[in-house]
Amino acid sequence: MDKTSVIGIILGVIAVGLGMYFKGVSPAVLINPAAILIILVGTAAAVVIAFPTHEIKKVPKLFKVIFTESTTPTVEQLIPLFVDWANIARREGLLALEAKLDDIDDPFLRNGLSMAIDGQTQEFIRDVMTEEIVAMEERHEANAAIFSQAGTYAPTLGVLGAVIGLIAALGNMENIAELGKAISAAFVATMLGIFTGYVLWHPFANKLRRKSKEEARVRYIMIEGVLSILEGQAPRMIEQKLASYLPENERRQALVQGETANG
Repeated sequence: MDKTSVIGIILGVIAVGLGMYFKGVSPAVLINPAAILIILVGTAAAVVIAFPTHEIKKVPKLFKVIFTESTTPTVEQLIPLFVDWANIARREGLLALEAKLDDIDDPFLRNGLSMAIDGQTQEFIRDVMTEEIVAMEERHEANAAIFSQAGTYAPTLGVLGAVIGLIAALGNMENIAELGKAISAAFVATMLGIFTGYVLWHPFANKLRRKSKEEARVRYIMIEGVLSILEGQAPRMIEQKLASYLPENERRQALVQGETANG
């Protein structure tokens, strides 16, 4: 589970809840079916109108991406893997790596190594793998746009909900005692719209973009690792090249671990 997504939502709810408490606002005002209907159903309706069916069908999977950790290997995991493959390739040749293909869970990496074993040129492998990353980034951006648009629609629908509430309140001004409550309730939709837009939907979109960017970064590193093995570079050189993508403190730790493993 991606704990930061859960923690962020909990902190957002706590912040609003405590803010209401310190301002003397009863949480009971949030029990407003009309406001909830306008914001949640209205936002969903706007998103459904804005995006084609095949993209809307991905929404449940996108929530899974938001709330689960990425399965893409980390750079720290890739370094010893490529070093091991480089040692095998130098001792036994590239064809010896064919036995390792079934052990690779990541399809992108497995395909890249398979092309290297099959004798494809560096230019061909780089082009194919790079195009795959570009296509992935385009898909991920389209997915993030769903939540980004929802974050744009929700606050505006909150204003619409407030206007509807004010119309209802001002249409019944005979009872002054109830008028204040009605006006207060009218702004619940605005609060829900702003909250869902800027605490949920926009952050969800940013989380998807950040995860996509990190996945793309790791995949570009995979390309360098595959091509380095194809070039016949020394395992130590490959280790240093891939470690250069890490922050300095993590780089030192990875290199020390590599020396321990090789020593």
